[in-house]
Amino acid sequence: MKDYIKIDPWNIIEEGFDPALHKVSESLFSIGNGRMGQRANFEESYSGKTLRGSYLAGVYYPDKTRVGWWKNGYPEYFAKVLNSVNWIGIDISVDGVAVDLAHIQPKGFQRKLNMQHGLLERHYTIELQNGNQLQFKWTRFCHITRKDLGVIRLEIAATKDCELTINSYLDGAVYNQDSNYDEFFWEQTSAGAYEKAGVVWVRQQTRKTGFKVLAGAKTQVQQGSEMIPGTLSSGEMRAEEHYRLLLKSGQTLKLEKYVAVLTDMYHQPAQFEDIVKSTISAAVDTGFEQLLEEQIHGWADIWKQADILIEGDDAAQQGIRFNIFQLFQTYNGDDARLNIGPKGFTGEKYGGSTYWDTEAYCIPFYLGTASPEVSRNLLLYRYQQLPKAIENAEKLGFSGGAALYPMVTMNGEECHNEWEITFEEIHRNGAIAYAIYDYINYTGDADYMASHGLEVLIGIARFWAQRVNWSNDKKKFVMLGVTGPNEFENNVNNNWYTNYIASWCMRYAAEQCEWLKTANPSAMNAISGKTALSTEEVSNWKHIQANMYFPFDSDQNVFLQQDGFLDKELIPVSDLPASQRPIVEHWSWDRILRSCYIKQADVLQGFYFFEDDFDADAHRRHFDFYEQYTVHESSLSPCIHSILANKIGNHEKAYEFYLRTSRLDLNDINNDTCDGCHITSMAGTWMTISKGFAGIRVKNGKLHFNPALPNQWKSLTFNLRFRENLFYIHIAGDGVQVTNTSGPDTSAVINGIEKHLPQSNPVSAS
Repeated sequence: MKDYIKIDPWNIIEEGFDPALHKVSESLFSIGNGRMGQRANFEESYSGKTLRGSYLAGVYYPDKTRVGWWKNGYPEYFAKVLNSVNWIGIDISVDGVAVDLAHIQPKGFQRKLNMQHGLLERHYTIELQNGNQLQFKWTRFCHITRKDLGVIRLEIAATKDCELTINSYLDGAVYNQDSNYDEFFWEQTSAGAYEKAGVVWVRQQTRKTGFKVLAGAKTQVQQGSEMIPGTLSSGEMRAEEHYRLLLKSGQTLKLEKYVAVLTDMYHQPAQFEDIVKSTISAAVDTGFEQLLEEQIHGWADIWKQADILIEGDDAAQQGIRFNIFQLFQTYNGDDARLNIGPKGFTGEKYGGSTYWDTEAYCIPFYLGTASPEVSRNLLLYRYQQLPKAIENAEKLGFSGGAALYPMVTMNGEECHNEWEITFEEIHRNGAIAYAIYDYINYTGDADYMASHGLEVLIGIARFWAQRVNWSNDKKKFVMLGVTGPNEFENNVNNNWYTNYIASWCMRYAAEQCEWLKTANPSAMNAISGKTALSTEEVSNWKHIQANMYFPFDSDQNVFLQQDGFLDKELIPVSDLPASQRPIVEHWSWDRILRSCYIKQADVLQGFYFFEDDFDADAHRRHFDFYEQYTVHESSLSPCIHSILANKIGNHEKAYEFYLRTSRLDLNDINNDTCDGCHITSMAGTWMTISKGFAGIRVKNGKLHFNPALPNQWKSLTFNLRFRENLFYIHIAGDGVQVTNTSGPDTSAVINGIEKHLPQSNPVSAS
């Protein structure tokens, strides 16, 4: 755990430069706009340890899978979001001395991420051997509305006259540090200059996938009122703008760099050159100050609907805003071809691919903070990949339209390179089905079931029906050889969560078939014809789900995580020496697999999804039993435990887990933030507030509020989108106030009492 980030409600601030923390800060201070993103690497040369990263949404490479022993069914590749052209580079030397903070100790160093405006700011002073002191001030942003545009401003002032050499460049010779075989993923890289436009460019194309990228840049340097002329040059993979000048004492040099990065995801390659020139020309004509104003207004629109205000606890406030900020700069929902990688634009771990995190954690966040189209696009992403999910199931021996969605994917194909994940962690299918239910329940968009949802549910139900088998011993259907959400146990039998969500999926699919047959017979007939669905098949799903085996221990009075869980040596986490935590870094995998320790919510994940299936006493028993063995070494774990702790009235525990999830990266709690931030689990932080402390649920088409604030908070205020309405919610010690700020008159259930909510009229309840 690290504690060097200053507590501030709107800013992430690092004071003083420590090279040992630099890679962590590169992750924390990352910026993006949903289409492009950039780690907080220094613009100037830095020869110390760094993870250079500039990423483009949807642009990936199928890196060949690396395994010790090949087995039938292994994915051929592990997809990687690519480290693309380095567009921020600005090398500087002063009187022949390179500005490199690995060799020059800066004074007054501060790095700041202004979350309110989406700005990365940095300033420091260096002193040369001749006593000359130079002040540097950097500002950088990825424009939130001009999606192809990145902007940098540098200001330099010196106490003595000195000669400056500046090389502002684009560099296409970039590698992914997580490459399995140290390959260069770019097939074609060239560079040049559009002399008349004063723009340098680098063109790239990926190997195998053939994505095309063109980046262009124009740099302007000004001292006082004088514009400093530069020269352009280019090599095989690099294009530069060169400046040499005398920086006079008492004057400030101002450099502005405007960069356009295009991909063929959004532009025709034949038009790349014209678009780069026009994008940069428009940016230069607009000017830095006006572009900054646009940036501020663009982020203001986001914060207006998505901000959460916590009064009385700045650490909690900073945590939730950091999580919301990272989510919205990663994904804005305007493109159903995109999804949300676990690290977003902040690092390369997990390859930037799609996991079940999106459906289980991110969709609830976007349902409450953005237009329904955003969540709908996330569902369409999976619908469009249904044929691939069917192919994935066929590769593993399933048939008849059974669909197994991948654990990790870019285009619908499974591309994870760990067998226990690829073959066994099949509960991801359930999260995708649950997301369809969650979306329709929240938005009321029942038409989605007929247009897209039911086809996905049918494929998933078919998979579960084939994955189970009848046990003559138990006289029940069982599921063998799986890995549950607790990835610290592989190849187990009858993981309770997997069995339960499989049973629910088959029941839900059958219910929706029956509903659609009545609500829209022609649509149901069309789907039945397209999928060759019969009434006998639906009846079989009902039979299986009604006879599923769920391991249970009558002495403990709890469902067992899987068969044989009580055979383990049950030692609470509290008895583990701190020197052995996290166990994933200190124990052998064999020891972990044999232990009772749980990586993340497993049985409790099911209690979170299906809370109404269990009474309050069951919630309390299962939380108390399993939490004591949970090490929370997954970023997805603390948020679920916070929500469930609130439900059983353990508000101090809920607050403890809230701080852990909201400040997971800010305090580097799992000692892995250097690899990138945990973007998808950040949506879980929002859930701890909305579903935990605010106690929001949707039942029978109505919002329900049952708030319980931690003692550390004076009040909690936020907006919530629900169907046609936008609500303003204020919760304090004396009760809750809900205002229907837009949309038709409606009602909500507050602390068990239904309240009428006319537009613009605050309604209070104690």
